[in-house]
Amino acid sequence: MVQNVAQEVAELEQEDFNLLSGVEHGMRFSEWVAREKLPEFARLTEEEVDYRLDRVEDRGLVERQTIQYEGFRLTFEGYDVLALKSFAERDTVEGFGAPLGVGKESDVFEVQSYKPMALKFHREGYTNFREVNKERDYTSEKEHVSWFYTARKAAEREHEALESLYPDVRVPRPVDQNRHAIVMEKIDGVELNRAKLDTDQAEGVLDLVLQEMALAYSKGFVHADISEYNVFVHESGITLFDWPQSVPTEHENARELLGRDVQNIVSYFQRKYPNAVSEPDVEAVADAVADDSFERIENY
Repeated sequence: MVQNVAQEVAELEQEDFNLLSGVEHGMRFSEWVAREKLPEFARLTEEEVDYRLDRVEDRGLVERQTIQYEGFRLTFEGYDVLALKSFAERDTVEGFGAPLGVGKESDVFEVQSYKPMALKFHREGYTNFREVNKERDYTSEKEHVSWFYTARKAAEREHEALESLYPDVRVPRPVDQNRHAIVMEKIDGVELNRAKLDTDQAEGVLDLVLQEMALAYSKGFVHADISEYNVFVHESGITLFDWPQSVPTEHENARELLGRDVQNIVSYFQRKYPNAVSEPDVEAVADAVADDSFERIENY
């Protein structure tokens, strides 16, 4: 569920945040944090923990389970609150706006800073944690992995990629990162899958996408999930977004993943604009992208 948590941040007291941080700390060791551990983790008295648990549970920021023991864990809204409070304390975010996009693995909101920005909450693993845990290599060697660890690592990886690529590659400008959340430049435009390009524009837009992929590869990164859903088209060109699954070019599967990205984006243009894009030698295109010699799709 997409929830604007800014109101919760405004209504909570410091002790509520201490309790949420205590639950977060305990989740480093187990998915459910035993009730008796919370005074130590939150640095609150037993009575204060009881009072604060009622407040944050009523707001949907923690959930309770009683089987072998009474345990608590953060909801994603609770994690959102902690990240948003950190952004507010660092003066990164001054106001919270409407949703910009809702996806299987992220929710994006408009936020106010010195100008409108985009705040992305990663949700990796929330609906199908086992599959994400298996597929993402940043979780594969950790014995206890929570949804929140997976989401935080995804945010860290995406932020690292954006910082490495911007401004040389057309990606959103990164502003700040905390826990599972990233504040970045808000991109105007429309997603490629919703763009209505003229036939004589299609090949040129494909060229731009492949040129940016080549530049990213030369800067050390493969997107590894390029599709019509993570390319913005706007008057000034295109922007590649959603980089949490990116891999460095020294990764053993980097060249294979690059080839898959090239195949995906070329196939999309061939399906949607069959009269504009011929059938290139995709492997030759991928080679040219890899060695930064790609210029135009018509050459292949």
